Amino acid sequence: MKQLAAKTDTKALQLGKLTLVLPALIIEAGKPTAKRFVEFFTANIRNPNTRDAYGRAVRDFFVWCDEHGIGPLIDIEAVHIAAYIEQMIQDKAPQTVKQRLAAIKALFAFLVMGGILSANPASAVRGPRHSTAKGKTPILMAADARALINSIPTDTLPGLRNRAIIATMTYSFARVSATLGMNVKDVSPQHHRLWLRLHEKGGKVKDIPYHHNLETYLREYIEAAELEEGPLFQTLRGRSGKLNEKRLHRTECLAMVKRRCRNAGLENAERLCNHTFRGTGITAYLRNDDAKLEHAQQLAGHSDPKTTLLYDRRSDEISLDEVEKIGI
Repeated sequence: MKQLAAKTDTKALQLGKLTLVLPALIIEAGKPTAKRFVEFFTANIRNPNTRDAYGRAVRDFFVWCDEHGIGPLIDIEAVHIAAYIEQMIQDKAPQTVKQRLAAIKALFAFLVMGGILSANPASAVRGPRHSTAKGKTPILMAADARALINSIPTDTLPGLRNRAIIATMTYSFARVSATLGMNVKDVSPQHHRLWLRLHEKGGKVKDIPYHHNLETYLREYIEAAELEEGPLFQTLRGRSGKLNEKRLHRTECLAMVKRRCRNAGLENAERLCNHTFRGTGITAYLRNDDAKLEHAQQLAGHSDPKTTLLYDRRSDEISLDEVEKIGI
């Protein structure tokens, strides 16, 4: 195992909104390697959320290599990556470790395909065992979801916008990125009803009809905002209560969600998040006797029904009733 002195020399490239930092090991490997590294994050990965997650994973790995004097790039071996994974297992969730290993494997595979490396040192490294029967994202009972939506003031444009955002994520099972990524043109009438076009993960485009409540909320928001084009959900211009034509960011949406949940007096309001409403909608749908899992899967945009079931929390509701049957 070759040891080198710790290196701190890195370069950063600004690519749109992405600040891509080139690790010292990549720079030292030469321009073709640096070019291929940049291509991995730009030409190869289209989803900005995946790009950010992979960027953090790769950055942390190369920082670890730097701290442990591992290099040059062509000398990185499976044992190095396995040691890094073993260290992460000590203080990170199994799913996080698996995701970071996937990022490292993908990068090295891309370097191999580009002729930079002869073999992928991460290909033989296995992550921790991880099996999940139920997701960890907290969800709302149907009554609490209705109470939250009804608690949002609708006498102001910000209130109408916020109600429409939360309702969109709840009734369409949309991820926050797809919800905030919508443009006004993605709301269109078909067969006397409004339809929603969502741009989901992996470049998937999903067209779904609106729930009648969501249709009402969106119509009222769009009419009040006098929106004709551009981002559907926009940020506000200071405290004027007016939109400024800039797309709302997921962190701003999260702050709004937590504020609305607190104001509605919901239990564990600080734990609730943007993703809460996706699970809330799926569980509310599956609670119907004639609901079909494959339909929920289709609406949620999942390739595997097991993923959809992670959002199903109907089992949470029976636990207390069942244990109370213990006649002691």
